[in-house]
This record gives sequence, C-alpha cells and structure tokens, in this order.
Amino acid sequence: MTSEPVLPRIRPEIAALPPYKQGRAAGVGGFKLSSNENPFEPLPGVVEAVRAEVSLNRYPDATAARLREALGGKYGVDPEGVLVGAGSVSLLAAFLQAAASVGDEVVYSWRSFEAYPGLVLVTGATAVEVPNLADGRHDLDAMAAAVTDRTRCVLLCTPNNPTGPVITSAEFEAFVARVPGDVLILLDEAYAEFVTDDAAVDGLAERVFERHPNVVVLRTFSKAYGLAALRVGYAVGHPRVLDAARATLIPLSVTAQGVAAAVASLQHEEQMAERVAAIAERRDRLAASLREAGWDVPVSQANFVWLPTTDPDVARAFDAAGLVVRPFPEGVRISVGEEESLAPIVEVARAIR
Repeated sequence: MTSEPVLPRIRPEIAALPPYKQGRAAGVGGFKLSSNENPFEPLPGVVEAVRAEVSLNRYPDATAARLREALGGKYGVDPEGVLVGAGSVSLLAAFLQAAASVGDEVVYSWRSFEAYPGLVLVTGATAVEVPNLADGRHDLDAMAAAVTDRTRCVLLCTPNNPTGPVITSAEFEAFVARVPGDVLILLDEAYAEFVTDDAAVDGLAERVFERHPNVVVLRTFSKAYGLAALRVGYAVGHPRVLDAARATLIPLSVTAQGVAAAVASLQHEEQMAERVAAIAERRDRLAASLREAGWDVPVSQANFVWLPTTDPDVARAFDAAGLVVRPFPEGVRISVGEEESLAPIVEVARAIR
C-alpha cells in the first residue's frame, strides 16, 4: 500500500502551468534589476498615511471610494468609470474572466507581459499569440487579422513589457477601427508615466474609452509611484464594462493602507514626475551605451531596457557581477535602477558582446 495521500483532481492544464516567477533579490552590494521596481523611496506623506490606517480589525472599503474619487478628479471622469484592484494584473484577470471562457479566444502580442498566457489559460479560453515585430513592437496588422468571431478580448501592452516600445496614437486608432465593437480591448499602460515619445498613445489623456466604449485603460501605482509592495492598480472605462470586472474581482482585495498610500501619492504629482524624468533619462543613457557596446536595443519608453539574445550565459554574466536581471527565452530585461548600477551594466555588456 502507498502512504501517499489522495489529492484533489486538478485541471491538467493548471497542473502544468508554472507559477509566476518573481524577480530574484540581489545580494549585499548588488543591484536588483529584475522586477521593474522604482529605485526611489515613497513620495512625501505616503508612509505617514499608511501608518495612520491602524484599524487592522476592520475591513477596507470594498469600493476604494476615496481613491476612485481622487482618480476621477485627476482624469475628469465620474468615479463610476474608475475601478480599483490589487495591482493592474488583478484587473486584467477580472476582465478576462468576465469576457472569455471555453471556446473563446484572447489575442495578444508575444513576447509581452509574462502573466498574459496564464491569465488566459485560467479562463479556459484559447490564447492567440501574435509574434512581435523584429524591433520588439506589436504587429498590429497581424493582431487585427487574428481577430475572429471567437475573439472576446485583445490585450495591448504599451510600452510593451519586456521589450519597451510603444503603440502610437495613430497605430492604436487604426487598430481599433479594425476590431468589432463587441470585442473588449484592454490597453495595458502600466509604464505610461515613463513615456517621453509624444506620438505614443495615452489612453487617459486622449480619453480613448469615450470614443471607443469597448476599450478599458489599465494603470498601476506600482511603477512610477513606487508602491509595488502595496498592490494598487486601476482601470478607467465605461461604467457598464467595468461592472463586469467588479463582479469577478476578489472582494476586499485592496487594503485600506494601499488606498491611503495611493491617495497621498496623488498629492505629489510634480515630485513623481521629476523622479520619473530621472529614470527616463537614465534609461535613454543606458540604452545608448548598450548600443555603443554592440547590442541591438529596442527603443524603450518604459523603466527597463531589452537585450535580444537566446544565450543563457548573458544573464549569468550579469548575475555574477551582482546585477540581478530578468532572463527570458528571447532576451534579457534590465530594469533601470540606481544611478550607480549603470556603469557595471555597461561593463558587463561590453565584456560579453
């Protein structure tokens, strides 16, 4: 007789699904450049706002009303047109579960955000992966051609994680014009604040959700605002579309501390913009140095750069130098972190090229 316990039956596709892989921490004296984290401390008043939320025995406001009102005021939309979740990835999951199921299809570019395949698989829908262009951009013509009667959702990541390029406003409008109005389009703009290209689509500034009710714009406080540990993201779109995700979101998943930190952060937009500008300047300087070292680095508008390579020794070389980067089968993503990390990155990149 076996001593092994009888375990519950799990869907085979879920059993085969690898868990999300978090970026590894750096050792003493090293730099963690694997998770696209903000190297700056929280904005003024944020820590104090979190400490003030001491009622740990009470549930938070399930609607995150304070934050929705603040975001509504920032973007000039009704708070009902704002949905807050535990990071933008939780909102992606909620919208996908609301829109797609067995027999349906979800279209996205690949390689893009690594959570997309797993999120789609969990819904039971079929992922339709459209290869990136050679320069790391979305192939929007091919993506539009991939939309069929079975398509329920399209994921657009701009700037694209992990390659970095953006979708322009003109490209976005041309793409939306080719997609049926009953197909949900999720415009994933987790890195939008780092964009310096005026041609890039800005779903909120351009209010694309008003012209196209099937478009929902996703943002996060994890990156530009440096609140990654508190997990706060938001979606802006037509209230009736957001209602579908409200029904599928895990209730009470956004903490009172996260809401307080996000509201406090919104009161320091000018300082946030200064920090983001510093990171964007480092990004462009790093990318230029890597190109001078012989690497074919795409034009990144996020807080990371991309080295296209299939050589696993590249990531190992960075790790050996105390630079923890994020390897993928198609390349290596390097987050833009502390100023002191730039020179060692370039030194290693030159040595292995």
